[in-house]
Amino acid sequence: MLKSLIDAFKVPELRKKILFTLSILLLYRFGSFVPVPGIPLGEFSKMMQEQVAGAMGLVDLFTGGALSNFSVFSLGIMPYITASIIMQLMQGVVPAVGRWAKEGEAGRKKITQTTRYLTLILGFINAIGYLFLFKSPQYGVVFTTALPEALTNIVVVFTLVAGTAFIMWMGELITQRGIGNGMSLIIFTSIVSRVPSAIFESTTSNADMGMGIAITILIVAIVLLVIPAIIFVERAQRRIPVNYAKRMQGRKMVGGQTTYIPLKVNSAGVIPIIFASCIIYFPAQLAALFNVGWLNSAANAVSSGWINWIVTIVLIVFFAYFYTTMVFNPEDLSNNMRKQGGFIPGVRPGSATMQYIKNVINRVTLPGGIFIALIAVVPSIFFFFTGNNLIQAFGGTSILIMIGVALDTMNKLESQLKMYNYDGFFK
Repeated sequence: MLKSLIDAFKVPELRKKILFTLSILLLYRFGSFVPVPGIPLGEFSKMMQEQVAGAMGLVDLFTGGALSNFSVFSLGIMPYITASIIMQLMQGVVPAVGRWAKEGEAGRKKITQTTRYLTLILGFINAIGYLFLFKSPQYGVVFTTALPEALTNIVVVFTLVAGTAFIMWMGELITQRGIGNGMSLIIFTSIVSRVPSAIFESTTSNADMGMGIAITILIVAIVLLVIPAIIFVERAQRRIPVNYAKRMQGRKMVGGQTTYIPLKVNSAGVIPIIFASCIIYFPAQLAALFNVGWLNSAANAVSSGWINWIVTIVLIVFFAYFYTTMVFNPEDLSNNMRKQGGFIPGVRPGSATMQYIKNVINRVTLPGGIFIALIAVVPSIFFFFTGNNLIQAFGGTSILIMIGVALDTMNKLESQLKMYNYDGFFK
């Protein structure tokens, strides 16, 4: 691993991409501490330490503490993720969006542009919600009186929406010019940034310092034991063998090879976790916008407790199937194989092949979805009964996102590293 990183830095192009990615992520973390103009920073931080729990705690986790600081990045990346989910769902509901998805590069540009506009709209709604929430009697934040109240409100909302647009721009820059998926890396950075403070709180929150250190070491040891199992499932595959019959193409005889279709046990990767977290996060967004008692209670119920555990498992399994069916279309795979003279041994071409692939996908996706759902929920159950912040920081959702993003980033770096005749990360 270390040798591969050293090799990556030896290649000027890769070195520039890695440093560019790190620079953007550093800029993102810096922006998480830049407060919105007009906010009484000291008073607000003290109030948030007492109030952040339940739904707001979930929101603050995915912003990397930016919400606790009421910084320019308080909205985080979630408006963009929500917009992406909406566009994904619209591909199967709205015919025009479905056609865009099949138009290649031109269609992807239309989807990307629409996602950007939708992100700004959602960011604008969230910004107004936070403004009303923090000015409500529940929080009682008094913004600066140096400017008229209406002008102060406009500045706060504009700053938050601009922060969301800036995060979206930084994520796209990483994807285009850096290493890995920019949006995923921003979420990864937000979660990882909370780990050091969580470790400190875990060791000092207990009256007995020795007991606090012992609990912290136990939690870290369990996490280190779980990581190999997660990596094993992330890289596990079900390979469907495919044979290609020999045929004449011009004057050459082609075909005759044997290959396979690799179906990962968790082909959706970290996407179901992010999508499920975003859906669970949505009631908290509504609660922040309307600040109604029953809505706040519903948001807190969905954000923690047995309702949260059941909803999380159902959503993760659902999105595992949803995303897998979007990536692997059995009908398209069957047609492409038939056109190229390929067939699965023992299975007739055509509809039988399509049904066979569909059945394999369903059988493989279910255990993968259940596994990541349990990994996401079990730590939440322990946190609910113990209240240890380290469990929340190292929770199943957090650790799956961190491992999934790390593996995806290393795979992309490895593929580029091999272009320069270097060994990759995975031997």
